[in-house]
Amino acid sequence: MNPSNIQAGLHQDWLKLPHVEPGNRIGLFGGSFNPPHSGHRLVAQTVLRRLGLDQVWWFVTPGNPLKDHANLAPLERRLHLTRALADHPRMKVTAYETVLGTPYTAKTIVALRAMRPSVRFVWVMGADNLGSFHRWQDWRKIVASVPLAIVDRPGASLSVLSSPMAKAYEKYRLPEEDAGLLPDMKAPVWTFLHTPLDRTSSTDLRNLTE
Repeated sequence: MNPSNIQAGLHQDWLKLPHVEPGNRIGLFGGSFNPPHSGHRLVAQTVLRRLGLDQVWWFVTPGNPLKDHANLAPLERRLHLTRALADHPRMKVTAYETVLGTPYTAKTIVALRAMRPSVRFVWVMGADNLGSFHRWQDWRKIVASVPLAIVDRPGASLSVLSSPMAKAYEKYRLPEEDAGLLPDMKAPVWTFLHTPLDRTSSTDLRNLTE
């Protein structure tokens, strides 16, 4: 990834980390958001409320290393769409991974923890990513670095029982009723949050426009 090429044309606001106070609880919600949709917003709303977070940062990635980029919309368009969707005072949108020069979550988390050591970060993801989480680069380092909040998505409930990550870290699973404690806990620790399901998907939305 060439950061200078990706950053070209992006407004400087996209290339900054949101303001944060020491001790804040921040959810890191990464994805292609190609396009963002109501299911993504439901994930963000769920963790804000259930985990007692101060903010959720939507990290719009230049491109998921595990996905085909053939149908990937330009980063700037995805940023504008995500900001429009994440219309909430405690939801912030950033393309800071382009500044870091990496599409890999493990490296992003290392950098953020070094830059904001007093902040309590939680990695947030929809359960539809749990089944393939073990394919992410340095996925065990991610689990060992920050607490994880996994929010249910249509067709993904069984992944909490069968995925390699869930099996490997079964004893570190925090009961859902204690989810509010998660941001203050030391990794590895994770929880699975059930929520009313929104069946909207980025794939379906892209297919509608093709």
